[in-house]
Amino acid sequence: MAAAPKNLINAERVTQIYGDEPTLREVSLGINAGDRIGVVGRNGAGKSTLLGILTETEPPVSGRVSVSRGTRIGYLKQRDPFQPGQTIRDAVLSATTMHDIVTDAGAREVLDALIGGHDDATLDRPIENLSGGERRRVDLARLLVSDTEVLVLDEPTNHLDIEVVEWLASHIKRQTGLALLVVTHDRWFLDEVCERMWEVVDGGVEQYDGGYSAFILAKAERSRQQAIEQHKRHNLIRKELAWLRRGPPARTSKPKFRIDVANELIASEPPARNSAELLNFANARLGKTVFEAKDVQIRTGGSSEGDILVDHLTWDIGPGQRLGVLGANGSGKTTLINALLGLVPVSEGTITTGVTVKPAYLSQHLEELNPAWRVLEAVERVAKHVTLGTGRDLSASQLCERIGFGADGQWTPVGDLSGGERRRLQLVRLLMGEPNVLVLDEPTNDFDTETLTALEDLLDGFAGTLIVISHDRYFLERVCDSFRALLGDGSLRDLPGGVDQYLSLRREQPVSGRVEVAPIPHSDAAQERRKRKDVARIERQLEKANAKRAELLERMAKHAADHTKILALSEDLHREEARIADLEAEWFAASE
Repeated sequence: MAAAPKNLINAERVTQIYGDEPTLREVSLGINAGDRIGVVGRNGAGKSTLLGILTETEPPVSGRVSVSRGTRIGYLKQRDPFQPGQTIRDAVLSATTMHDIVTDAGAREVLDALIGGHDDATLDRPIENLSGGERRRVDLARLLVSDTEVLVLDEPTNHLDIEVVEWLASHIKRQTGLALLVVTHDRWFLDEVCERMWEVVDGGVEQYDGGYSAFILAKAERSRQQAIEQHKRHNLIRKELAWLRRGPPARTSKPKFRIDVANELIASEPPARNSAELLNFANARLGKTVFEAKDVQIRTGGSSEGDILVDHLTWDIGPGQRLGVLGANGSGKTTLINALLGLVPVSEGTITTGVTVKPAYLSQHLEELNPAWRVLEAVERVAKHVTLGTGRDLSASQLCERIGFGADGQWTPVGDLSGGERRRLQLVRLLMGEPNVLVLDEPTNDFDTETLTALEDLLDGFAGTLIVISHDRYFLERVCDSFRALLGDGSLRDLPGGVDQYLSLRREQPVSGRVEVAPIPHSDAAQERRKRKDVARIERQLEKANAKRAELLERMAKHAADHTKILALSEDLHREEARIADLEAEWFAASE
């Protein structure tokens, strides 16, 4: 008989309280050697809190966590501060690992994939000069080159290109015996690496076998049998399941569910969208032309002296097309979209915009809104009703609810929203304008999996042209029908084979480690210096806020038996957590 796997981390009746309600309520679970566990749940449900408790970096109000003696845990938080003056070498490599780097092919692979190489010039780069995405890679590399038994990752795929996400999944799958606990909204990654799923919901943790696809089916089946899920959410799950079963074979190559149950659930489920009906509707709204580029050259910064991103581009975007734009960080995807929208000039050629085009652009920058407005008020200031797609009429309140703002959330002041909630609000306001061309630049940032599913369902009925830039492979394949890629050679490559073809082309390119972003134009130097000062200021504020948070947690642990004291401290902690979330959102925006 095979020996049972070694238990590494065990939680018994763990409770954590923020505000008036427990975030986690008497949760008991464990992690064994070799476990590959994905954690999902709505934003604010307690996913990061669960990770903090299991890694013993955050003490629970009650219950206990036991870690097997000598267990080595590597923990990637959503933001780990670096010390002033540190280089990549200082942050990633200890004296031992630096000595072993010459002979350790695995460590060299990690550095090449995430940092761009393992030579002195690369390793001696100051961290303070790196972008937020580059810092994230450094932090991830630090964990992957260390000798750990449990890898705990909180949103590891943020700021990673599609090809790096694929590499990370492959790397983790090769680490025999490594236990993985990961919080991510990247559903492709969850399906690729995870064999179990934990859903944090209503203060508890529901456990499922299999990856994300199996989780979706099990959740639908559990909903059908127990009849406890809301009718709307059940329909969304069935719709997503139908798409999964009809999708690429790789997505269902290792199912851990009963096929007969799956077939029963989706037998009467129609396709995700009626493409012919949407195209007819789009033609009526847009005519024959949306964007028409003729022999266009686009350079970085919109300058005639910048580096060439695209040359001799001829591209006709028609009504009803659903396009995904792929490319590594720094390849020029956002600049290309800005050129189509007339936000940056082209160096050569012309771009013609259809006379009936009414675009809406969800950029990576959050719009400034009156912090005293309520969420619903901010939406109704655009419009009170909207028609999306083929006759789907929604009120402002209904659209808010579709994108994750419930009845209570619609009365939240804008000033109290987190970065992710503000991004959701920005999207709702754009949709209320009834655009016929929707451009989304990294729309999945800060969205939980439930919100992403709701957004995908909403986009299924969008009767217009859709252009999406995203590193979220699952989202791209779910909402787009065709793909183009910037590969760094001045061309915009058509991809009949989709994301798989893009990854294949990237693997065939010479290994350069990373895409080099062109130098910042001289005219922007003063603005860049100001942004660096802003980043430094925010980091100082974050350091103080995190210290305050740690102090409050210590006091809560000390007074665990005093209910009145705990409630008062919980209110203070809730305010501090909200402040940290806002500062982190501000830091990411400034550092990018």
